[in-house]
Amino acid sequence: MASLLTGLSRLNRVLERLLHWLLLALLLGFIALIVYQIVSRNLPLLPRLYWTEEFSRFAFQWMIMLGTAIGVLHADHFVLEAFPQGSRIDRATRLIRDLACLAVGIIFIVYGKDFALSGLRRHSTASHLPMIYVYSVFTACGVFVVLYALERLLHTALYGLDSMERELNTPNELDDIAATDDTPHSVIERGNAP
Repeated sequence: MASLLTGLSRLNRVLERLLHWLLLALLLGFIALIVYQIVSRNLPLLPRLYWTEEFSRFAFQWMIMLGTAIGVLHADHFVLEAFPQGSRIDRATRLIRDLACLAVGIIFIVYGKDFALSGLRRHSTASHLPMIYVYSVFTACGVFVVLYALERLLHTALYGLDSMERELNTPNELDDIAATDDTPHSVIERGNAP
């Protein structure tokens, strides 16, 4: 089991790096297309390219879905902090969160595949791009979410929830401040406020 987790972790680190570069490229393309749209509306010298609006929208959709997958890996996207930290119900909700992410990823793969295939028969209005390139974002997101949720759940099963969160979660600034704060109460709480 530990070797499976090691292999999955290595795969996910590579995929995460690739996603970061892909997201950066999508963001730069998105910004360039939006800037061109604005400039071409105000300068009659530049032709109006109607496909730029479609491509910027498609890039935005891909950025949202792929960013969501990375958010699942680091628990940045789906967080519920309604219960005292460390309590049984808090720990249960954190485990349920990862199971729910796995379920959503599976749903995205199963139903996203058919949705993507329906894009073979459709084309975008301005660019005539086959919509499979746009519709397949749900399947791609589902694959990443499943891989990342499986890593979180497998790490939890082998080493415990706290170890998994130390290893994978994005550090919470408030927890870091509380851990390094030597004083039990802040200046304001002691009544020394200006």
